[in-house]
Parts: sequence; structure tokens; C-alpha cells
Amino acid sequence: MTGTASQHTDGDGVDAGVGLTALLVAAARAIETHRHDNLARDVHAEHFVRAAPACARWPVRIQQVPDGDGNPLWGRFARYFGLRTRVLDDFLLRSVRTGARQVVLLGAGLDTRAFRLDWPSDCTVFEVDRAGVLAFKHRVLTDLSADPKAKRVPVPADLRADWVAVLTAAGFDPAAPSVWLAEGLLFYLPAHAETYLVDTVDRLTAGGSALAFEAKLEKDLLAYRDSTIYTATREQIGIDLLHLFDKGPRPDSAGDLAARGWSTSVHTPFDFTRRHGRGPLPEPNDALEGNRWVFAHKPRP
Repeated sequence: MTGTASQHTDGDGVDAGVGLTALLVAAARAIETHRHDNLARDVHAEHFVRAAPACARWPVRIQQVPDGDGNPLWGRFARYFGLRTRVLDDFLLRSVRTGARQVVLLGAGLDTRAFRLDWPSDCTVFEVDRAGVLAFKHRVLTDLSADPKAKRVPVPADLRADWVAVLTAAGFDPAAPSVWLAEGLLFYLPAHAETYLVDTVDRLTAGGSALAFEAKLEKDLLAYRDSTIYTATREQIGIDLLHLFDKGPRPDSAGDLAARGWSTSVHTPFDFTRRHGRGPLPEPNDALEGNRWVFAHKPRP
């Protein structure tokens, strides 16, 4: 889910459909920020939640949740988003330390990495998402007088359509190393759109570039319809994630990249729970069981 995904919905903003999931992840990041043992901090996240009428009553601190970490949505699921944020933060920062100076956030949603991570001074962060999501984000961050820590370039585009021309017109240079992130995006795209996206990243990246994305392995998503995470999300905030996910068979994007010469590694979220000592662990009928975090690197010539 992403803090990021905001395609495949009838509206253009964050007040309905998949756009609303960007606010769910913002609320989770706000809760993570205020934890004493947080893995990531996003001081802007709670302001997005408070600025959107649809979620003005959602918690932004775990103390505001009556059953605290026992709550499947604001406890376990929010910790999942906190862990994912940290792991992907680390991936992006490692990539720029090894030479990439272009960061492309696909389906950027309410991602504030341009504002909260310590980027090299000559780094550019491209945020690709629908115009309505980017406009909402701009309003909130402007009200906060927030300053990015790198050059930040919003790129209004629908990832189901041809977004390449818009990105290159915004200044992206395919000849220079880049790092790409599709955080919580691909679940919502039809298979052909995911394949086009991965093909396009391969075509637009020079050697020394990198890509991270989240995938799902379940053959039947509806088998997990009664999992505690999906049930709590439906009942507590009215978001039916399984209704928003694309139901078709998923491509093997990690395998496709490997066949093109990329080095890839595929992990469960639980791998990182064990590494960091924080986050979700497996449970019965677990909607997170099929989630995979994929990291891919394109070798230098």
C-alpha cells in the first residue's frame, strides 16, 4: 500500500479510492514518528491527516488508539508501514552514496523524503503522481513553510498512461545513474501497467542505477479477505483494500529484471523485522504473508 499509491481511482485527489490509502500511510508514519522506538520520523505526516476532512478523526499517536498496539490497523499494520519506510529510506540513501543523483518516486503520494532525508546537495528528487495528489501535498507543505533538502520536482502524470515524456521534460536525464522507488504502488496497477513501468525503468536507466518496489505473491487475494488487517481497515476507516487492489495475475517483475541483467534480491517484510527488532511477525491468515520487497541494481558497463 503506499504511502504512495494513488492511481486507479475515479478521483484525482486524496479524498477517495486509492488516493485515500496515501492518507492511511501518512497516519501510520505519524504514529511511527511519535513512538519512543521509532524506525523513521516524518514530522509532516500528521499535517496531511489533519488537512483532509475524510480522515480528520484518525489517530496520529498510538496513545489515541484505545487498544493501542493491540489494534490490527493502527498497531500491527502501522508498524508495518513504519518498517517499510525505514527500509526504503535506507535503500535510497545507500543508492545516492554510491553515485546516483536522480531519485524518482513513482506514485509518490504523500512521501516527504525530499524534505526529511539528508540528500547530497546536487541531488534531484522527482515525485511522479496525479495532479490532484501533488496539489494537496503542495498546499499542506506550503502552509508548513517546509523546505526540501534537495531539488524537488513534482511531475504530474498518471502512471497508467505515458508518463515518460512528462518526466524527461521535467529534467530527468536517462544517461545519468538514478534510483527509483515504487512503494506500495504496483498492487493497484493492472499487470500490463506494471510490466510497462518495469520495462520503462529498464529503458530509462543507466548502469549504476537501482530500483525498489513492493510486490504480492498471493494467487488469490480474496483468500485473505477475513484477515485481521483487511477487516480492521474496512471496519475502522472504511477502506476496502481488496476492492482497490488489481485482481489479475501479477507479472514476475523481479524475474524480468534479472533476465535483463539486473541483480535482484527479494525479501519478506519479516526479514527486516528480525533485522531491526521491530515490526510485524507472521501470524495465521496473514495478509502480509505474500508481500515481498524487491531490490534491483543495474550493473555498470
